[in-house]
Amino acid sequence: MSRAHDIAAILLDLEAVAVSPKKPFTWASGLRSPLYCDNRLIISTVHERRKVADAFTKMIAELGWQPQIIAGTATAGIPHAAWVAELMDLPMVYIRSAEKKHGKKNLIEGRLPKGARVVVIEDLISTGGSSIKAARAVEEAGGKVVGIAAVFQYGMRRAVNGFAEAGYPYDSLTDLASLLDVAENRQQLNAEEKQTVLQWREDPQAWSDNHIA
Repeated sequence: MSRAHDIAAILLDLEAVAVSPKKPFTWASGLRSPLYCDNRLIISTVHERRKVADAFTKMIAELGWQPQIIAGTATAGIPHAAWVAELMDLPMVYIRSAEKKHGKKNLIEGRLPKGARVVVIEDLISTGGSSIKAARAVEEAGGKVVGIAAVFQYGMRRAVNGFAEAGYPYDSLTDLASLLDVAENRQQLNAEEKQTVLQWREDPQAWSDNHIA
C-alpha cells in the first residue's frame, strides 16, 4: 500500500474524513459538500498520529526542502508541527490566523530567525487560501517558506492555481483521489458515488447549488 493510501485508510478509519454523496454536509460557509474533514480527530490517537508525523518527516526529506524551522498553522496544524519538529530535531513556531490585539500583536509565535528555511504544516488544503496567507505571514516576518505540507488535500483547481500563482511548493500525505480509491475498495462507496464526489471537486459551487437541502 502506498503512503497516500495508508494515510487515507487512517483518515477513513478515524472518520476524520467522512464521505456521504447522498446526504451532503453543510459547511460553515453554507456550501453543500459530499465530504466533511475533521483531521483534529487524529490528535486523539497515539499510533495513528505517530504514523502521520513519521510520514510528514519522510515526505519532507524526499522533497528536499531541508527546513530549519517547522511552522504550524493555528489551530489544527499546530500539534502536527510539534510532533514533526520533535522528530526532525528542529525548532518550531506557529502562525496565528490573525495577529493578537494586545502586547506585541504577534502573528508568528516563537522565535523565527531572519532568512530561516521554513516548512508550513497544515491539516487540510481546500482552496489553498489560508495556507498561502500563512506562508506570506512567515515571509513578512523574515522567514523563507520552502514548502507547505498538509495531511490531506481535495485537489481543487482553485488551490492548484493559487499555489502556482503564489509560487509556493506544496504537497500532502494523501489526497481525495487516494481516499476515494480506498473507500471504493472497501465498498464504502460505489463507482457512481465516487464520480459524484469528483464532480463536486471540479465545481464545488455548482454541485452545492444542485444539492440544496
